[in-house]
Amino acid sequence: MRRRNYKREYETQKERGEHDNRMERQRARRAIDKRDTGKVTKKSPKRRGKDVSHNVALAQGGSNKDGYRLESPSANRSRNGQKPKKKSKHA
Repeated sequence: MRRRNYKREYETQKERGEHDNRMERQRARRAIDKRDTGKVTKKSPKRRGKDVSHNVALAQGGSNKDGYRLESPSANRSRNGQKPKKKSKHA
């Protein structure tokens, strides 16, 4: 049976830039927890069942500076990193 090479996986993540995005997501979660509870170690009750959604997707070069919000998982994940569609004038 083969074992996973965790060290290689981690190095690959860093090369692809996934590590930086993961850290950015973690900082956003901690900021929300600290804002709502006053402590980083305590999970915000508002965050239960929600995702932290970034205004500009991290995969598309966004960051926490661009803003983030709490959003339902279905809404956050349904976008797949796509920008919102513009509303037509004729609708």
